[in-house]
Amino acid sequence: MAAVLNTDAPAIAARDIGVRFFTERRDVVALQSLDLEVRHGEFLTLLGPSGCGKSTFLRVVADLQPASRGKLSVLSVAPEVARGHRDIGFVFQDAALLPWRTALENVQLPLQVGGGAARKGRRTPQELLELVGLKDRANAYPHEMSGGQRQRVSIARALVCDPKILLMDEPFGALDEITRDRLNEELLRVWKETGVTILFVTHSIHEAAFLGQRVLMMAANPGRVREIVPVELPDERTLDMRDTPAFVQLTARLRRLLETC
Repeated sequence: MAAVLNTDAPAIAARDIGVRFFTERRDVVALQSLDLEVRHGEFLTLLGPSGCGKSTFLRVVADLQPASRGKLSVLSVAPEVARGHRDIGFVFQDAALLPWRTALENVQLPLQVGGGAARKGRRTPQELLELVGLKDRANAYPHEMSGGQRQRVSIARALVCDPKILLMDEPFGALDEITRDRLNEELLRVWKETGVTILFVTHSIHEAAFLGQRVLMMAANPGRVREIVPVELPDERTLDMRDTPAFVQLTARLRRLLETC
């Protein structure tokens, strides 16, 4: 049974979240005293230097990594409950498609394991492939697709159980610039059509500014919130917007913050 959505509460509410890893030689504080609220339907980008805990925070939200301290609410319930309801989708940098399954069969996979058939979403796997622009590639195998096409399949697969939150960990980081730009535009379209809440980790200042409604700038050693920057750009975004004074000023501000993290 899906979690009952309480839109009066934040989609994600983090209070004093800390994550500490222990090794044989030392212990590492990956996250320290992280406080954050994410609105339902928001597109939040996470930006910061390597090792600042961006990916770690996504893993905590997804219930893939326990927090060492603090309190985290995902859709007004504990992360493990939201994960059990399949209300969280995850897209990694590596599309991680099964090579012996077609694009359509890869998208269908979450419906075929772990009781996923009970969480069929509003859109069929075929409709999701059409949503991400791959209607004509349903029968193609991963080795027959480009890197951008494989990531589109990965996004469709993450949406097949109709999650309310989509976590994306540098999904376009390994792609060439032209393909990345195209997928940025397509992701914004998918976000608007689905209404899903998105947390998107990136190392690209321009990508963070172009996609996000807000940018969570994180600092390292230990990982923590440096600043949350509002993105005051029109809702309808096109790539030529990156040449406007408002966008240039925003990216300059983010760069200055990043240099002091």
